[in-house]
Amino acid sequence: MPGLPKMTSFFDPSCIHRLLCLGAHCDDIEIGAGATILRLLDLKPDLQIRWVVFGAQDPVRREEAARAAKLFAPNASVELLDFRDAFMQYDGARLKESFEELKRGFSPDLIFTHHDDDRHQDHRLINQFTWNTWRNHAILEYEIFKYDGDLGRPNLFSPVSQEHVNRKIEHLHAAFQSQASKQWFTPDVFTSLMRLRGVESNSPSRFAEAFFARKILL
Repeated sequence: MPGLPKMTSFFDPSCIHRLLCLGAHCDDIEIGAGATILRLLDLKPDLQIRWVVFGAQDPVRREEAARAAKLFAPNASVELLDFRDAFMQYDGARLKESFEELKRGFSPDLIFTHHDDDRHQDHRLINQFTWNTWRNHAILEYEIFKYDGDLGRPNLFSPVSQEHVNRKIEHLHAAFQSQASKQWFTPDVFTSLMRLRGVESNSPSRFAEAFFARKILL
């Protein structure tokens, strides 16, 4: 693929003033969109961010989630809710009420949420409530690699610099120490997916995060 021209970007970060980040679990936002969030904040330091983790019931993981949010987005408004991991579908009414409360207090220009074809039931549910709650907003669905092997074919790519890659990995390991023993929680795994998405998008930096864009206005 030598000599491929750089793809034209239609993205204008100056149009994004308010960003809503939604994650089912305590490390989902950071894994799925961490480098892109760092990129956006470098481009627009006054970006308003609302950071919501639904499954932050465990005290250790809750503390880690708060630490991670401060590392990735120091000025974000952080909300850590107490829904039980893997049981969110059985608490749908209360989850819906939480989404309605979010909608009343914040009108985002861009939303990061889970992919609708994710095999984790909590991830899919957060995606479904996202689309059910915000019908007139730009929504990008991030990807989470896992044992289920459900990575798909994303259609929107966010080039990220080597610095953003390094900072993402450093922040993940500094914040989520309870995950350090997991075989998937290693720098090479995080780097490899961003490197692959960088190849697919011909990113000038060689790295990218990828999203699924169901509806985008030009």
